[in-house]
Amino acid sequence: MFWALQIMGWLGYAFVQYIGSLIQEMRSIYVLIILLGAYGGFLITIPMRYFYRKIWNAPPLLLIIVVLACSYVAAAIWAVIDNATHWEIYKFGYRPYNWLFYLKHSVVKFYIMMSWSGLYFVIKYYQLLQDEKQKALQAVSMAHQSQLKMLRYQLNPHFLFNTLNAISTLILVNENKTANGMVSKLSEFLRFSLDNDPIKRISLAREIDAMMLYLDIEKLRFAERLHVTIDITPEAERALVPSMILQPLIENSIKYAVAKLEDQGIIEVHGRVHKQRLYLEVRDNGPAAYSPETVRQNERGVGLKNTEERLRALYGKHYSFNLSSNNPTGCVVEIVIPWQLAE
Repeated sequence: MFWALQIMGWLGYAFVQYIGSLIQEMRSIYVLIILLGAYGGFLITIPMRYFYRKIWNAPPLLLIIVVLACSYVAAAIWAVIDNATHWEIYKFGYRPYNWLFYLKHSVVKFYIMMSWSGLYFVIKYYQLLQDEKQKALQAVSMAHQSQLKMLRYQLNPHFLFNTLNAISTLILVNENKTANGMVSKLSEFLRFSLDNDPIKRISLAREIDAMMLYLDIEKLRFAERLHVTIDITPEAERALVPSMILQPLIENSIKYAVAKLEDQGIIEVHGRVHKQRLYLEVRDNGPAAYSPETVRQNERGVGLKNTEERLRALYGKHYSFNLSSNNPTGCVVEIVIPWQLAE
């Protein structure tokens, strides 16, 4: 970037000088004087760049003094070179008797060098600011990803605890075949969980497949007491959703609804798209109607809390997570997120 700006800047300086020479009706040889003057300025400012790098971390007052002195010395050298070239080529070897004439126009060149120095520091500080901003964004992104992974991985021990307890119970009552089937389903479910990064999003169709692996495990526990219906529109099946977003909702319904019912427990999963938003619902027919007044916050379980935290981390303010009463009894969990199509 430095070299591109250096070349373009001094070519621009030469162009402005050339326009001025047209107004003054100079001879065509003056074009060579202009190019040599611009080339001289180009060469003189290169050491200034490396010198400024050396004093970059100096105190501000000292930095200003050094920049002023450096710009003045560079301007004086440039003026001597420029004037010598001008007199040698344009005035056919004219030599002024007073050497101070070699410093003619050095004040103008001092302002040019100061402008060059100012632009150098402004661009350099801007680059450093952008680098710091990029580092800050990367740090925030890493913290964000760590938070999402932590929330997701908190679900696995909770789920494993319940499943292993169920397997242990089946073994104790000599239901070895059922226990073996549950272990097989559990291994498939864990394989799916490990193969899908909690940071990435997957299609709702794949998420439903993962949910069915989990439900196959639970159906071995509850047999005919658990009935599941799925109503997902084709448009919604292609939507991107956070991986393993439905499993904690289903687990919550089983724990607080199906497990407490003597009759058949029903879980309904609905998915539809409306006005560029994906609506997901998980309904159950629990023994009592859900009421936020009667259910304490800590009774919602780790799964629902972590689900809401994951949605907040992924979508910011562009999501909705609501619990309401089902008709006539039970609970409805509704998630509304932006509709994004999976490739």
